Amino acid sequence: MNKADKIRFAVVGCGHIGKRHAEMILRNPEAELVGLVDIKGKEKSNVTFDVPFFHSLDELLRSDLPIDVVNIATPNGFHAEQALACLDAKKHVVIEKPMALTKQDAERVIFKALHVHRYVFAVMQNRYSPPSVWVKELVESGRLGRIFMVQLNCYWNRDERYYVPDSWHGKKSLDGGTLFTQFSHFIDILYWLFGDIENINSRLADFNHEELTEFEDSGIISFDFVNGGMGSINYSTSIWNKNMESSMTIIAEHGSLKIGGQYMDKVEYCHIRDYVMPELAPTNPGNDYGAYKGSAQNHHYVIQNVIDVIKENTTITTNALEGLKVVDIIDRVYKSSNVVNNDFIRKKAIC
Repeated sequence: MNKADKIRFAVVGCGHIGKRHAEMILRNPEAELVGLVDIKGKEKSNVTFDVPFFHSLDELLRSDLPIDVVNIATPNGFHAEQALACLDAKKHVVIEKPMALTKQDAERVIFKALHVHRYVFAVMQNRYSPPSVWVKELVESGRLGRIFMVQLNCYWNRDERYYVPDSWHGKKSLDGGTLFTQFSHFIDILYWLFGDIENINSRLADFNHEELTEFEDSGIISFDFVNGGMGSINYSTSIWNKNMESSMTIIAEHGSLKIGGQYMDKVEYCHIRDYVMPELAPTNPGNDYGAYKGSAQNHHYVIQNVIDVIKENTTITTNALEGLKVVDIIDRVYKSSNVVNNDFIRKKAIC
């Protein structure tokens, strides 16, 4: 492909996810990686990509590099501020989850994008996983009939190997909380499949992260779907040693199903009236964070979607309004919460 026809990307944040963005850009024949940014510097960030490197976003935006898209893969608390700066410089932006840590900040990003006529892509790559696509087709086709109950379970391990002292992980202002950093992908799937929720009640606790984080490690949430039916979310990062599961069970008028595994990557149960389940493509493994695994490695789909949208070949997989909605749901969950651990109340008082 002619170099002039390629979409030019820069990546801000060279941690595990930022490097994955860079790798997927380099592998795509329609894309070009033109710059990287990290305040730690190139050596401390262990960057081996042979492209111009900058120590700040401001330095990148003041350079004369030709940039079409800036991918933001920095700590959560910087996402909205950096997206606004990139939009102000008339760049499209790809924002890693979450889009922001408050609904107000997400709205500011959307408002700016509309005024400068640039796209905002919210990264929710679990939508590309074969089980997620399969369930989406079942729900939208009406084959399941009315939705009665949905249960989302997210049980992962995050301990002192993850919450190291010099990391942004665990800091309320930069991390935001367990639902933002660990489980927003699955809340996005819940919203993508069944729509908005209301009548939220939640109970939060901090069982064994008192010295590691400034927020809860576990929660139980109940709610109603605006479109009908009721649901619950049970989550914890207090699982010993390794991730246990991420699963969704759906009880509906014409059948029931469950997708599970560590990363919601397997169909564990399917019994639907007059229906034979098709064979699904394998799901990509979880992202590797050293001792940890995260959501499925589907960032190559995200990069291709960005390219196709800019070239006017398709629509955005996860648009800014959907990214805002995930932030809004998490925000309402936290605001509805009752804390059930006395030490948690005394030390952290997040409610």
